[in-house]
Amino acid sequence: MAGRRGLGRQFRWLWTAYVVSAYGTGFGFGAFPLIAVLVLHCGPAQVAALAATGRAVGAVVAVPLGPWVEFRRKRPVMVTMDLVRCAALLSIPAAFALGLLSFAQLLLVSVATAAADIGFKAASGAYLKTLVPPQDLLVANGRFESTTWSATVIGPPLGGAAIALFGPVTTVLADAVSYLLSALGIRAIGGTEPHPARSAAPRLRAGDLLEGWRHILRHPVLRPLFFNSIVVNGLIMAAEPLMAVLMLGHLGFAPWQYGLAFAAPCIGGLIGSRLARPLAARFGQRRTLLTTGVLRACWPVGLAFVQPGLPGILLVIGVQLGLVTCCGLFGPLLSTYRLENTGSERVARTLTAWSIGSSASIAAMTALWGLLAAATSPRTAIALAGVLLLATPLLLPRRDRAPQITGEQAVSLG
Repeated sequence: MAGRRGLGRQFRWLWTAYVVSAYGTGFGFGAFPLIAVLVLHCGPAQVAALAATGRAVGAVVAVPLGPWVEFRRKRPVMVTMDLVRCAALLSIPAAFALGLLSFAQLLLVSVATAAADIGFKAASGAYLKTLVPPQDLLVANGRFESTTWSATVIGPPLGGAAIALFGPVTTVLADAVSYLLSALGIRAIGGTEPHPARSAAPRLRAGDLLEGWRHILRHPVLRPLFFNSIVVNGLIMAAEPLMAVLMLGHLGFAPWQYGLAFAAPCIGGLIGSRLARPLAARFGQRRTLLTTGVLRACWPVGLAFVQPGLPGILLVIGVQLGLVTCCGLFGPLLSTYRLENTGSERVARTLTAWSIGSSASIAAMTALWGLLAAATSPRTAIALAGVLLLATPLLLPRRDRAPQITGEQAVSLG
């Protein structure tokens, strides 16, 4: 952190909490598919169903969270979401120790954590906009993005080693503890946070549930970015459980090799997130955003050609390096653009709607690709996802037709 632009003590605590939970998540990378394959001996359809059901039902549960978060102080919401995730994850090692772990429990925990993730992201995004000056939003989002990728570089290999040494639920326990520490870090932010004023009716209305969607779908640039993002994320994530089945089952890779193949390239995400601000300053935020949006679609098709042994690991590393470098650039630019073009009074609802759309897309495509893999093979399904990704740049906005929207302008548009 030395030598970086200071964003204040409160941001440092928020960032510290994020660092802890991000490293816990990185340590537990792929834990559920690993447990499903290695402990419960699930096939590709069940592994895909696990990923899909958690996201789909979690997205449905999260629908009322947007307006609920919008009109509440954000720090208590973030603490609550962290504690929910902690409690849900702790139930897995407890059940495993008692010999009671089941596929149904994995499904329930994945639903709870998926819903809590959406609630936390909505609250943290809204809180960040009030905490950091507009000109520093890209700096802050770049730091969060770089933290995510550095945690992904370090966490999965350590998690794979921990699983080999101490058992398959070790990383889930560590992830649960990280959420507890994150909650304590958010509590340490201190200061006063005013209760958001609500000019409308005091109770939740049906219109509150739709406000985030209305803002996204009415905005001429957020709308195509939203559709591009949910399709790209859905296709990328649909292949993730199938890669676990292909590499751990069909090709015989060890868990630590699987973790290494996906963790080592994440140094590219760290590099990309560091380059986001200088590249945006040189070439323009919009141009950089759209260029990286095109480039990130070009890589995943290569995963269909993975083979056993060292050549297979090197291929996965090379493909993932290109993909995550582009994603590392794209992520903070998209997050910043989204916050800049959303009024403060509807940020939580907009972020919730975006997350629900992303989760629903990932769930639907993961389920569909699981069925496709069962009917054909994991490799065929992975190849089809990669080919379809090549067409996703067509969903990106052709030109920027919308100026940045201030809070006052957003109110008048609503």
